[in-house]
Amino acid sequence: MHFAVSIFPTDYSITMPELGRAVEERGLESLWVSEHSHIPVSRKTPWPGGGKLPDVYRDTYDPFVALAAAAAVTSRIKLGTGICLVVQRDPIHTAKQVASLDKLSNGRFLFGVGAGWNLEEMSNHGTAPQSRFALMRERIEAMKAIWSQEEAEYHGSHVDFDPIYMWPKPAQTPHPPIHVGGGFPGGARRAIRYGDGWLPINRRDSDIASEIPKFRAMARDAGRDPERLEVSVFGAAEEADSVARYRDAGAARVLFWLPSVARDELLPRLDKLVQIQREVG
Repeated sequence: MHFAVSIFPTDYSITMPELGRAVEERGLESLWVSEHSHIPVSRKTPWPGGGKLPDVYRDTYDPFVALAAAAAVTSRIKLGTGICLVVQRDPIHTAKQVASLDKLSNGRFLFGVGAGWNLEEMSNHGTAPQSRFALMRERIEAMKAIWSQEEAEYHGSHVDFDPIYMWPKPAQTPHPPIHVGGGFPGGARRAIRYGDGWLPINRRDSDIASEIPKFRAMARDAGRDPERLEVSVFGAAEEADSVARYRDAGAARVLFWLPSVARDELLPRLDKLVQIQREVG
């Protein structure tokens, strides 16, 4: 099982080049970053974490710029979006950014995607909240066509374009793995339908370890090979027993939250994760 970290990269946290080097030096598998284009002043949509929304949600860098900075000073770690809000992005531009980052990093990109929770934020992008999941599916299908076809076209209810040329193509073929965020069973179904992996978030009321076998059964029923669909637990608890439970359930990866703090405060947190990795084995 792979050990990974995720952060909201900001202008007051450790820099992405510093963090990328630190993650690679410690033998962790991957570095993921979150995305929010902005946070509306209106707080009508409650934060799923409960309480006051942390400032990092409004302060985070663009994920592709942040990951490019880390890619430039590393050679081994994988680089992921956790998650990219594709319902707030033009699919042609996003396909270009994904392909560019994957090419420049020599095939190290992991494309974590989701539809988001902040209804005002997505509405500012012209996205109707009630149809966001259908929109996400079509945008991902359209991007797959762009990455894999010389003359790509897509015709759906939400995304529609005639044949286009777009290069570079990603280094990974047919495209970087797509990890679909969301809970069980909705997020799991979407991952099975058009993803290469499922990316559930660990919450107090969730029991992802018990849901992994259900996810695999759903995949088999849908005609997908469950062994080809990775499960990555997002926001895993920093406890060896909890991590071992995910491992035993068949998770391919655990992602740990990192605080958006300066280098000297953050590096000991990374060292703690390395120790947990040794304990779990």
